[in-house]
Amino acid sequence: MVRLIKMISSLILILLLLENGRGITSASNYLIGLGSYDITGPAADVNMMGYANMEQIASGVHFRLRARTFIVAEPKGNRVVFVNLDACMASQIVTIKVLERLKARYGDLYTENNVAISGIHTHAGPGGYLQYIVYIVTSLGFVRQSFDALVNGIEQSIIQAHDSLQPGSIYVNKGELLDAGVNRSPSAHLNNPAEERSKYKYDVDKNMTLLKFIDDEWGPVGSFNWFATHGTSMSRTNSLISGDNKGAAARFMEDWFDQESGEQMFSDKSKASGIPRRVSNIIPIVRNNHHELRELAASFQSSSGKLATRFMSLARRVRSSLRRADRPRFVSAFCQSNCGDVSPNVLGTFCIDTGLPCDFNHSTCGGKNELCYGRGPGYPDEFESTRIIGDRQFKKAVELFNKASEQLKGTVDYRHSYVDFSKLEVTIPKQGGGTEIVKTCPAAMGFAFAAGTTDGPGAFDFKQGDDEGNAFWRLVRNLLKTPKQEQVDCQHPKPILLDTGEMKKPYDWAPSILPVQILRIGQLVILSVPGEFSTMAGRRLRDAVRTVLTSGDSKEFDGNVHVVIAGLTNTYSQYITTFEEYQIQRYEGASTLYGPHTLSAYIQEFKKLAAALISGLSVQSGPQPPDLLDKQISLLAPVVMDATPLGVKFGDVSKDVPKNSTFKRGENVTVVFWSACPRNDLMTEGTFALVEILQGKDSWVPAYDDDDFCLRFIWSRPAKLSTRSHATIQWIIPEKAASGVYRIRHFGAAKHLLGSVKHFTGSSSAFVVA
Repeated sequence: MVRLIKMISSLILILLLLENGRGITSASNYLIGLGSYDITGPAADVNMMGYANMEQIASGVHFRLRARTFIVAEPKGNRVVFVNLDACMASQIVTIKVLERLKARYGDLYTENNVAISGIHTHAGPGGYLQYIVYIVTSLGFVRQSFDALVNGIEQSIIQAHDSLQPGSIYVNKGELLDAGVNRSPSAHLNNPAEERSKYKYDVDKNMTLLKFIDDEWGPVGSFNWFATHGTSMSRTNSLISGDNKGAAARFMEDWFDQESGEQMFSDKSKASGIPRRVSNIIPIVRNNHHELRELAASFQSSSGKLATRFMSLARRVRSSLRRADRPRFVSAFCQSNCGDVSPNVLGTFCIDTGLPCDFNHSTCGGKNELCYGRGPGYPDEFESTRIIGDRQFKKAVELFNKASEQLKGTVDYRHSYVDFSKLEVTIPKQGGGTEIVKTCPAAMGFAFAAGTTDGPGAFDFKQGDDEGNAFWRLVRNLLKTPKQEQVDCQHPKPILLDTGEMKKPYDWAPSILPVQILRIGQLVILSVPGEFSTMAGRRLRDAVRTVLTSGDSKEFDGNVHVVIAGLTNTYSQYITTFEEYQIQRYEGASTLYGPHTLSAYIQEFKKLAAALISGLSVQSGPQPPDLLDKQISLLAPVVMDATPLGVKFGDVSKDVPKNSTFKRGENVTVVFWSACPRNDLMTEGTFALVEILQGKDSWVPAYDDDDFCLRFIWSRPAKLSTRSHATIQWIIPEKAASGVYRIRHFGAAKHLLGSVKHFTGSSSAFVVA
């Protein structure tokens, strides 16, 4: 009996230890929820946001854009929402309208205080969704489809995250990624104090900070990370909608997790066959020899275009059709940080006429800025550069994800305030001791703004580092608005090209009231900033906030706090440089809107929020930003109608694959269809392009859609006002593609003269991948 009692006691002790150990490694202390929704928008006729190049008009899809959201809530307390957009930046009017919808749906649960909406800064998404004139000039004003796609997508992603809230845990990890960004304005960075620069090993931030979300029931369900590098791997001449390197990294990681988690369901033979991971669980092993495959392919000729339902495109979508309905979708987001002076074009800057390095101080070639370009690691292939920089971020994220062991614990909290940056008094240290009060200025852009950057140079005779300007462009400027002497003095040494903060006709050209926000999840603090901080500006802001959070009698963090900057969040106000970088007037300094003390103003206001956060005090909400939706002007012409030649149907193949074709991995398969304008139906959560693989003798199964990096949907008209158009679909066969019989399919929607829209589909002849 004694022996039995000892055995029972030992068993109980072991169980208690196991339970305690489980509590240490995975006990949930939050409710977590994640969501993801399509925000691709119009894939034709709309100017892309980022480069301000009026000739960069969308004409297809490289891969789709998404809004990805996490919600973290205390079971009976506060909650925060963070939305990451595959978009150039957040927009004040988008944020306002999303919050209005959330209030109608959830009351005061989600407000401006605890919701952050951040952009990854891709320069390959449709524009026209911001409310201030200077940001929508190149898109011919406001574009309602771009705006609606964002508002709807953000709302749906938040709804998904809200509906999926379950007990779970969050882990944080960080590490260095060395080869995904370089400083594109090193001459400005070198103007920072040598003592300050000596504290850091690199002239850009190399740290990636990652969150790993673990659902108590399902295990890992997502990851969000912050890393600073520009979304400019895709060039200013690209016309395909793309999430650039960060959007690509998100695709790679979500697919990686799906493959890793799904492999346990695959047979050993299925894994060995090389069948694509998304179809390997439903397609039998291909045993046909090459001759049999060619005979089988020859029996499937291209089909003529036919009417289709709106939902056929959605139903055939690869990820949705094969997604497991009994578990949460894995959501991975690669968020932007203080990327202001960080370029993904890591090979350096070179003159396109001579091949020599560009001038160091001005990034010019023979005095011309438009000849100086940065080169990505895949040069001269921008798609390959995008893939490589995305892959590097993805691989670092996987490493951090797999090794994440520090669990976030503690309070969920937030602080938010609106601040008028056009006339803010700022207290700064004075040389020789003491303090002095300075002021920010109404927004203005300098001459060097028009020079662009080495990622996307401007035109004419502008150049970076110009602190004087010239008489001709001053004359042109004065036709719009002559700045007052007070503004000239305030912005010094910036020579003002556009006095946007004082331009009010037909409505505001630039913002003046900006949101500043802090979100806290345990020992993680997110600084939501409405612009692009330079590397050193971001370092100063993080250090200032960290000092407030960990100094004095505060025991909130015990010295352990992770502070990350979420750039381009809630609205957009261009760049923020240090005072010293501002003096050099490179592109970033010329685009620092509110004068040389802009960074000091941010530091002052964020220190207030941080102090309120640790003391439990509230902050004033501040002046509300304007809602300018009713004042928006749009000059983008609508789609009048689509047409095809006599005897041709929408969806008919115009250029097919050659008969009896066999392709190898890495080759490009191209098919051209008679099509219609993609603006007729954005195919939200659907697809314009599809690659199908033959299962058995007559069943076609989705393999790749227009969310895949390897598949490109390119739309074109023979002339600008033509009613006829083509869809060119290119499939660059992946190295891991299975041998088999394939075909390419196109979905679209045509607008008829009377205004009705009819959906159609068509498919190519079959071909073999050997």
